[in-house]
Amino acid sequence: MTDIPDSKKEYSASSIAKELGLNTQDIFQKLLELKYIIRNGETWDLTPVGKNKGGHYKESTYGRFIAWPETIIRDLNGSPVEQESKTITATAIGKQLDISAGRINSIFSELGWITKDLKGWQITDLGKRLGGIQSRDQTSGVPYVRWPEAIVKNRLLVNSVNEAKGETTSQEISHATTAGTETIEFRDKFKAECRAQDGHYVRSKAEVIIDNWLYVSKTVHAYERKLPIEEDLYCDFYIPTGKVYIEYWGSEEEHYLARKAKKLEIYKKYNLKLIQLSDKDVFNIDDVLPKKLLEFGIITE
Repeated sequence: MTDIPDSKKEYSASSIAKELGLNTQDIFQKLLELKYIIRNGETWDLTPVGKNKGGHYKESTYGRFIAWPETIIRDLNGSPVEQESKTITATAIGKQLDISAGRINSIFSELGWITKDLKGWQITDLGKRLGGIQSRDQTSGVPYVRWPEAIVKNRLLVNSVNEAKGETTSQEISHATTAGTETIEFRDKFKAECRAQDGHYVRSKAEVIIDNWLYVSKTVHAYERKLPIEEDLYCDFYIPTGKVYIEYWGSEEEHYLARKAKKLEIYKKYNLKLIQLSDKDVFNIDDVLPKKLLEFGIITE
């Protein structure tokens, strides 16, 4: 549809898109985000805000549409819709990384960048820090997230995709061998030599008790999973259901307490879900851990 000849220049969504060098879908999405329009079945209706901005209905051979004054260009030009046009979806990311869009969203979810909605996906604060933008399908209304093109180079994402595909790059190995000396010293001092019922090798008797309890309660878990952050930090246990991390604090040594304080600071910084267990908690694990997991919506047997 071309610009509408009138005494004052007016624009349809398609002509706005042409003016800004975007696609019509992006324009409708931005108008929706600005609360200028609202979805009504297969059509768009003006909101009071949109009417105040000068939007009004017109008829054409294609049916009713919304016409906008020239000022709408200024409202939209250089706004987040321009940024959104430079973003890509999980489908496009999957094609670049040779993995399905479904697996990409699952990886994003595990990294804590998105959360599952009733239908679709919602972005998290961590995802927003990485430049993700919440969007919604115009037809179905299902929420999804768009990402900056540079996300395909994100080290955490690349490593997670490689893990999912059963691959390990030389970059990952190099990065792992050059981790902080504090982490290396800790692992050298407390070697993972204690075998739990599920085959995990952990670093202490208390961790054996925790791992065995999770296994017997049929709670899916991982041991020493890397946190989904740029810092090289590993949790003691990770519960994919609910994305909950468990830390067992088993020493009161000064050096260990400094390490504990550093880890707690990072958990707080990234707003990660954390369960903390002491020796007393482990001794009473049947009473303590179910309650702590239930706080995050995780029900155990």
